[in-house]
Amino acid sequence: MYRYDRYDQELVDQRVAQFRDQTQRFLAGELPDEEFRALRLRNGLYIQRFAPMLRISIPYGLLSAKQLRMLAHIARTYDKDYGHFTTRQNIQFNWPQLERVPDILADLASVEMHAIQTSGNCIRNITADHLAGVARDELIDPRPYCEITRQWATFHPEFNWLPRKFKIAFSSSTTDRAATRVHDIGVHIVRNADGELGYSIYVGGGLGRMPMIGHRIREFLPEADLLSYLEAVLRVYNRLGRRDNIHRARIKVLVKEQTPARFAQLVEAEWAQLDHAAFRLTADDLARMRAHFTEHPYEPSAAADVSFDRAVANDSAFASFVKRNVREHRAAGYKVVFVSLKPQGVAPGDMTSAQMDLVADLAERYSFGEVRATHDQNLVLADVRQQDVHAVWEALRGAGLATPNIGLLTDMICCPGLDFCSLANAGSIGVAADINDLFDSLDHLHDIGEIKLKMSGCMNGCGHHTVGHIGILGVDKKGEEWYQVTLGGSAEDDASLGDRTGPSFSREEIAGAVRSIVDVYLEQRRDEEETFLQCYRRVGMAPFKERLYAEETA
Repeated sequence: MYRYDRYDQELVDQRVAQFRDQTQRFLAGELPDEEFRALRLRNGLYIQRFAPMLRISIPYGLLSAKQLRMLAHIARTYDKDYGHFTTRQNIQFNWPQLERVPDILADLASVEMHAIQTSGNCIRNITADHLAGVARDELIDPRPYCEITRQWATFHPEFNWLPRKFKIAFSSSTTDRAATRVHDIGVHIVRNADGELGYSIYVGGGLGRMPMIGHRIREFLPEADLLSYLEAVLRVYNRLGRRDNIHRARIKVLVKEQTPARFAQLVEAEWAQLDHAAFRLTADDLARMRAHFTEHPYEPSAAADVSFDRAVANDSAFASFVKRNVREHRAAGYKVVFVSLKPQGVAPGDMTSAQMDLVADLAERYSFGEVRATHDQNLVLADVRQQDVHAVWEALRGAGLATPNIGLLTDMICCPGLDFCSLANAGSIGVAADINDLFDSLDHLHDIGEIKLKMSGCMNGCGHHTVGHIGILGVDKKGEEWYQVTLGGSAEDDASLGDRTGPSFSREEIAGAVRSIVDVYLEQRRDEEETFLQCYRRVGMAPFKERLYAEETA
């Protein structure tokens, strides 16, 4: 993984000192609230309903065991003993005291972490496929390109005050696990007909009040030209994006208003004017960055193991875990192990300090000291010898981290909602618990198969509800919590926005509505191999809508 050099460390240490001074002046009444607001947001600090919330950057989701232990320390020392992993591979702490935030940032800096640009109208954390470097369907590891982009974007003077926040995601696999087409820029690493590496560039994706799927504006961009083309896209957006209306300030609105074809022309014209030599990635640049992401020393002898298959055959509980939470690795004899942060009775994405310490220990012992955060609010131990998977499972199970539900209905994405967020219109954590209660049988969940349920407590869409197979949006109706439902969304290769079923459901009705949707799917699917999304796209909305609103039309 990438390691800071002395310039990185000096930059982060200076930022900590600056923010400590700013915080002290604010608390002393010497810095007005409006001035401090912009400063704290650039350091990842929000003011939520009950306390500040600090968002910490995890670039492309990659953590060392040492860094995860530091997050555990922060949870114990400065918060209420837990943290919340987000859909952008970051972690949030919901209860820090304002006067202690500079101390948190100093602790983070000691392990090469920070909260820089995790908020504000700037380029946010660069995200990527959580299986980068180990996926069998991967063309090339995208993380060196992510790190190059992160360094270009950090403190970029021209893009420090964009019209609105800006998010970039990378993928280089045949399966898009990074939701690239719902980002402001999605970068797909590809090869052209001549075998040359480069990128397909998608622009204008995003969720929230006006959800849109990104458009491909360049089919193939040469590998050396990544930064110059990103620079051109950002310059066009920075110049033409709206600043008079926060709800229409994202690049997706500009792309729609200009049309994707016209926007692409503007970018190409801007790109032609740039000094490409100043931005061009040389072979040495790429080699230097790739050297930070070299292949781990996998053991060839690991492929000879027979204990894994024997354990699967002899232990049904372990077999269930393997079926849902273990994936194939590109190296023979190794497996990818998912750590589920979605057990029943726990808010999706939450993790205690003790659990963080345990996973850090497992990473050091079994997975080359690395952990990944996923887009779906889980963690991954990506490099486990198959002979060690059973031991990892036993340790995870003892800590409540081995629920075999990855990709199933209870592996839902869920924002904090009214429990924490000052922007939320309705609760989401309680609804998640109700749905979990309805589908508490894992056998039943396995029979249902893959369904991606995503839930947001407001129109900002932090829970990605508009691209859920089943999407739930909390709305306020005269002080009461109601929930709109959409069906058929996807954030993967076949990206699409969900279709609204009809009128919203009350807090008491919403879990039952999900049950009705699942029942219709089970009745309508051709066989157990047809997924929910495939079934919905084949049969359409009608049978679902008929069941959901049967009483109203009776």
